[in-house]
Amino acid sequence: MASDDGVILTNDDAAQCKRFAVEKKYWNDPYISLLTSRSSAKHAPEISRGYYARVTAMRTLLHKFLMLTDRNCQVVNLGAGSDTNYWLLKELDLFPKSFIEMDFKSVTARKVAQIKRHEVLLQTIASEDEDIKLSKSEIHGSDYHLVDADLSILSQVEKKLHESGIDKNLPTLFMAECVLVYIDNLKTKELLKWIADQFPVAMFINYEQVNMADRFGDIMIENLKSRDCFLAGVEHCKSLETQKQRFLDVGWEGADAMEMLQIYKCLPQVDVHRIERLEFMDEKELLEQLLSHYCLAWAWKDPNNLGIAALDVT
Repeated sequence: MASDDGVILTNDDAAQCKRFAVEKKYWNDPYISLLTSRSSAKHAPEISRGYYARVTAMRTLLHKFLMLTDRNCQVVNLGAGSDTNYWLLKELDLFPKSFIEMDFKSVTARKVAQIKRHEVLLQTIASEDEDIKLSKSEIHGSDYHLVDADLSILSQVEKKLHESGIDKNLPTLFMAECVLVYIDNLKTKELLKWIADQFPVAMFINYEQVNMADRFGDIMIENLKSRDCFLAGVEHCKSLETQKQRFLDVGWEGADAMEMLQIYKCLPQVDVHRIERLEFMDEKELLEQLLSHYCLAWAWKDPNNLGIAALDVT
């Protein structure tokens, strides 16, 4: 298992990379600067393009799920970190009945402090009908819940979802970005099986490493180890098949996965051409290597044939 501090630092790095890309105008997000400090580090264009593909693909599936269910659903963001989707969805008037974010206590405590510091963040959560319940590391509003939990301990996850008023009968979307890879395989299996068993209609979107059995993957693993980050779940990151099979093995109805390199080519090309003009990039080889070592996998349970199985990033 990776050390908690090491994993938390990867969240900080990702949030700062996203803020850097937003400031370079890869995509619009007026809230990220309120939740994430600016780093002095400069990031190469291929890093920003990779994050652009990641954010765009994740949001495409999220928006499609919300529209398919006519927003009569819930979203659970596992390892949410500094994620801003709650506020962006409010702005778009594309919001589920409940949005739940879960992360380590030190991460959620920092987010609570940032939300309290910025009125625009806090007022979005506020409701005329219901008071916000605030503690040092948690927030409970009428449709937003930020809770602390260790995702490797299922009893904690179950307890915090219950305290957030989760309705297991509603279609529920679970999201994770480079989260499961830091959790022991058996613990991840337990979590994914519990979700499949407890939620009749569900979808899981997972952004994570893939093709990690080659030299590039070895270098990535060694770099993370040097930062006290051990990829305890890397076994499932061997291929697109292993990414899909982890869901199918524990009762999910179906699963699909795509390398980010393939997804990048499927994104709206007018916008891709726009972002490619933002910064000069010497050569595409490193970008292609990066994108071919990350993937988006998604799984579903759809006994009522709502059409979840047909959702994709194109």
